[in-house]
Amino acid sequence: MRFTDSEIERYGRQMIVPGVGAPGQERLGAGSVLAIGAGGLGSPALLYLAAAGVGRIGVVDGDTVELSNLQRQIAHSTADIGRNKAESAAETMRAINPLIDVQVYAERIGVDNAASLVAGYDVVIDGSDNFPTRYLVNDACVMAGTPLVTAAILRFFGQILTILPGQGPCYRCVFPSSPEAGAVPSCSQAGILGPVAGVMGTLQALEAMKLLAGFGEPLVGRYLAFEFAAAEISDMRIERDPACPVCGERPTITSLTAEVDACTG
Repeated sequence: MRFTDSEIERYGRQMIVPGVGAPGQERLGAGSVLAIGAGGLGSPALLYLAAAGVGRIGVVDGDTVELSNLQRQIAHSTADIGRNKAESAAETMRAINPLIDVQVYAERIGVDNAASLVAGYDVVIDGSDNFPTRYLVNDACVMAGTPLVTAAILRFFGQILTILPGQGPCYRCVFPSSPEAGAVPSCSQAGILGPVAGVMGTLQALEAMKLLAGFGEPLVGRYLAFEFAAAEISDMRIERDPACPVCGERPTITSLTAEVDACTG
C-alpha cells in the first residue's frame, strides 16, 4: 500500500514505533472494530481507534446523551444532549479522522442482532455496563470466533481481558455466573471517576490495535485489574476452563440467549 503524504503525516508518529511500521499501519487501515457502547469505556476507545486509522469502526448504542454522561463520556459534548450516542460518537470520530468508515447502529444489542453485528468485524470491544450484555457479547464472539476485548469499571476499579476464541479463556471461564441481582452496584449507584473510564477504554483501544496490527502481547489468558486510588495493579493468569459451557470441550450453550433484555451503556 502506498500512503499519501497526508496519511504519512497523520499516522507518522505511530508508524515509526518498532513493531508497527508501514505494514502495521496498513493492517490497521484494512481492519475493522465493533464497539458495544459509546459510553465511558467506548468513548475513549472509539476516539483513539479513529485517530489511529482503523479502517472501519462500528458503534452500537441505543441510548441518548444525558448531562450526567459528560463527566466521563468524552465522545459527546453539551450540544449532543438528547442525541443518540452512536450518532454523536460517530460525528466526533469523523471530525478527528475523515479517512475512516464509521458505521452507526443506533440500537441496543440483544439476542436478535448480536450474531449479525459481530460477524461483520475483525475485533469487538465491549464497553457495556451490565452482566447480561457481557455474557451475550462473549458468547456471540466465541461462537463466531471473533476476538473480544472486554472491560469493566466502577469507582476506582477497572478490569480488562482479551479473548481469543479457541486460544485462551473466555469471559465465562473467568466469571462462570453472573452475580446475584443487586450484589454489584451500577456506576449510577456507586459512582465512577472519568479518568478511570478513560484509562480502561484506552487500554481496550490498544488491545484492539495489537490484534489488528500484530504487535505486542495481547492480554490473552491474563486478567488485569486496577485499583487506581492506591495505584495497585493485579496481573492474574487465567486458564481456559475445559468445562466452560460456551468454549469448553463439551459446550452446553450453543445458541445465543439472555437472562434479561441486554442493553449498552
